[in-house]
Amino acid sequence: MTDRLQKLMLGHGFLVVMVAMFAGFMLFFLLVGGLEVWPGTIIPLSIYGTEAGWVRAHSGGTANGLLVIAVGLSLPHLNLSAAMQKLTAWGLIYVAWSFTAFYWIGNASPNRALSFGDNPMGEATTLSIIGFLPGLPSVFLVVIILFIGAKAVLFSKDS
Repeated sequence: MTDRLQKLMLGHGFLVVMVAMFAGFMLFFLLVGGLEVWPGTIIPLSIYGTEAGWVRAHSGGTANGLLVIAVGLSLPHLNLSAAMQKLTAWGLIYVAWSFTAFYWIGNASPNRALSFGDNPMGEATTLSIIGFLPGLPSVFLVVIILFIGAKAVLFSKDS
């Protein structure tokens, strides 16, 4: 079971990092104003969002994907039951993808998908709710899973 969960975590981690690299492309295109095909020749591209939003999507997505990869590689060293291994694997996969969606959708949302209602960033829209809702449980889930992992390592009989 651990081997399958590890492979799932590694695969999803790599995919989340890949999507984060696409956010880096979006940042690049936004900053340059398009795609440079020859020195000084830029094909204009209209990119939604802000520079800061694409930086967050790029760096945050990379960090989340690397977290899934790191925990996936660590999974055999955690003293966890089969059920807790499943929770850890699928929980972190969910967290990484929900945060990825949050970054991308939040960059297109007036209130940055930070709340259900209006906030100091802007007004709430259907898009902001779509970005906020999946990420809300992840804020709690990631802390719980990381605590479980830390406890499994620090308080195992082998420590």
